[in-house]
Amino acid sequence: MSSSSAAAATAPANPRSRVIAASLIGTTIEFYDFYVYATAAVLVFPILFFPTGNDTTSLLASFGVFGAAMIARPLGAVIFGHFGDRFGRKATLVASLLTMGIATFLIGLLPTFNDIGWWAAFMLLILRLAQGFALGGEWSGAALVATENAPAGKRAWYGTFPQLGAPLGFIIANSVFLAINFLLPHPEGGGQRSEEFLAWGWRVPFLFSAVMVIIGLWVRLRLVESESYTKAEEKGAISKFPLGTVVKRHWWHLILGTFIMLATYVLFYLMTNFTLSYGTKSADLSAASAAAEAAAEAAGTPFDPVSFAAQFYPGLGFAYTDFVIMQILGVVFFGIFTMLSGPLADSIGRRKLLLWVTGAIIVFGFTFNIFLLPTADPQFTGALVQAFLIFGFMLMGATFGPMGAVLPELFPTNVRYSGSAISYNLASILGAALAPIVAVALWAAAGGAPWLVGLYLSAMGVLTFVALIFTPETKDVDYDATDSAHAAAAL
Repeated sequence: MSSSSAAAATAPANPRSRVIAASLIGTTIEFYDFYVYATAAVLVFPILFFPTGNDTTSLLASFGVFGAAMIARPLGAVIFGHFGDRFGRKATLVASLLTMGIATFLIGLLPTFNDIGWWAAFMLLILRLAQGFALGGEWSGAALVATENAPAGKRAWYGTFPQLGAPLGFIIANSVFLAINFLLPHPEGGGQRSEEFLAWGWRVPFLFSAVMVIIGLWVRLRLVESESYTKAEEKGAISKFPLGTVVKRHWWHLILGTFIMLATYVLFYLMTNFTLSYGTKSADLSAASAAAEAAAEAAGTPFDPVSFAAQFYPGLGFAYTDFVIMQILGVVFFGIFTMLSGPLADSIGRRKLLLWVTGAIIVFGFTFNIFLLPTADPQFTGALVQAFLIFGFMLMGATFGPMGAVLPELFPTNVRYSGSAISYNLASILGAALAPIVAVALWAAAGGAPWLVGLYLSAMGVLTFVALIFTPETKDVDYDATDSAHAAAAL
């Protein structure tokens, strides 16, 4: 019996149910924590942490801190990737989950601007960076747990389970926000944010994350190392400095992986953050002007209607609760198409599927002014926006699902954690960090119309399409291969 065969025979095996549970539950918790912040960044933080006196400036400041987490993610990818490739996947996954959970819980305890001034925003920034650092190591570890334990020919199918954590985390996070909002009294109507919600209700979803983290830790602590990692360890193929190895020998795949993920990131954050901002912003310029004039009079400052018109850009005017329910319905399709994409990618190949889906994303970007402009009939407007959300999230599931297999397959076992994590999180800077800020700027530049935002998505889709053209099909790559064998198979 060969040494690798012996290693495979003696290595402990993770039951498939445990692999699925560990990869799914962990990423669900991580994405829950991330989306709780994303929702608060639109609804709460501009008011409580960034009260600049200008709605646009406050929202951009809130999105700026939101995007700061994306800057921390590559650092998390390097650190967690190093330890995951050097010492194993299990301990790294436990550490990333703890880091995210603690940071999220502490956000729920923060004082606001009214309590300590701009120190509140600074503390929020620090904890947001910790969230990004944790997520930088989480995704790749979860994807590796799933795919390195997958049966032959089912890597993409198993790789969809950590991806499913994204729609599940979104649904749970926003459902908790909705539940808290509904349970509190609403003197101004059930669709509005109440004073109690702004005073303390927003903290509950952050504090609730502690319960979910405890469940996730219990599942992950029961894992053992994958056979792929055990085989590499038995061969003495573990890299002492994974970052140096992956940059030196696999730099081209790092670039390809980064741009493969670009359109996925931009699409997701436009479908969540931007649409929530656009959908819930007032569509009535006169009402908004009157409110701003009254606020200026109460503050004893002059009201300049010309200046107001220059900084105000209209939205669709949906109530927050109504629009979030519409988003949740769209995210259900996100989850369905995430799961459907795995078997399809195993059947026809990752590259072919992603080329078709990315082409559809490019076309979808040209439809923003068709679906997102208000009409004379509010019900027809609602139907168009709901269709837009469903189509967009369907595309999101179809492109996000295969990524759990595609990015890890670009790299050999001894640098797989580092390589896939760095690519995934570099894309977060180019896509997720910039997308909300660029979208708001383009939205304002177009005078409230969304067509420039759609063209931005299409442009990012073109970059991803070009990267896919240069990317090899990885469906049949030997997942247990180390550097030389993997490099020969993947080119």
